[in-house]
Amino acid sequence: MNKLKKILVTGACGYKGSVLVPKLLAEGYSVIAFDIQWFGNHLDEHKNLSVIKGDVRFVETIPLDGVDAIIHLASIANDPCGDLNPKLTWEVSALATMQLADHAARKGIKHFIYASSGSVYGVKEEENVTEDLTLEPISEYNKTKMVSERVLLSYSDDMVVQIIRPATVCGLSPRQRLDVAVNMLTMQAIKNGKITVFGGDQSRPNIHIDDITDLYLFMLANPDVTGVYNAGFENITITEIAEILKKRTRAEVIATPSNDPRSYRVNSDKLLATGFKPKKSVEIAIEEIIAAYKNGKLADKDEHYNLKWMQQTVL
Repeated sequence: MNKLKKILVTGACGYKGSVLVPKLLAEGYSVIAFDIQWFGNHLDEHKNLSVIKGDVRFVETIPLDGVDAIIHLASIANDPCGDLNPKLTWEVSALATMQLADHAARKGIKHFIYASSGSVYGVKEEENVTEDLTLEPISEYNKTKMVSERVLLSYSDDMVVQIIRPATVCGLSPRQRLDVAVNMLTMQAIKNGKITVFGGDQSRPNIHIDDITDLYLFMLANPDVTGVYNAGFENITITEIAEILKKRTRAEVIATPSNDPRSYRVNSDKLLATGFKPKKSVEIAIEEIIAAYKNGKLADKDEHYNLKWMQQTVL
């Protein structure tokens, strides 16, 4: 690898970005971290890191000179936040992506990695959801991801385009989120001693934050691996997550009926065939969160919940 290859990471101060950027720096990359910082900046200073507070909607403010590759993480994350202000969601998560791709191509940037979502498929009857199934997104968030994917793939003749459709991410980050399933249930268990499970038999895919961030590094180092890839290595039911937590924390599990019967299992065989191997599990994520809470390194704060924090500070 060419040391000090310059990487632009948008959304670099977010949940995934705050784990990814230190890994890029450790690998010898030079990083431009571009983020609006609604949730603060938890990145440590580094001689090869430039942190820029900015808004991806104003693409001309994003520094692209000398950039070798872009890892585009910036978006209004998750369905409820996307529905808060649909206009903002489309501007940030779709229009800005389209403009960034256009500017990148004009600048001659040859490598673009895009963080899409495993939920672009919508509700599927198929037990194993593979990349060749039709996309039928339901929420504003997922619709912007689908549109952005289509736009980026149209640039495949101009640059390496790698699109990742992650499952629900779990685990610890300097910019923690407690509004994603595993993390949320773990906090409920350790703070309240009880977990409320809606339904429970629904199977959903998950991926540890270390694995998804390692995957972006893998893609950066393997530009021959192009196209669209699912990334969800652990299909697990809500009840199974609750059982792990019950065993680890002795929390009481309260089961209630759910009006959301969706159950699907993301298939990641295409990605595994590239040679990428995940290293961590949901159970490890749970153990890490419990340890951080016990050690006083993690607290239950409003800023760890995207919707609550955006309602208070952004909108």
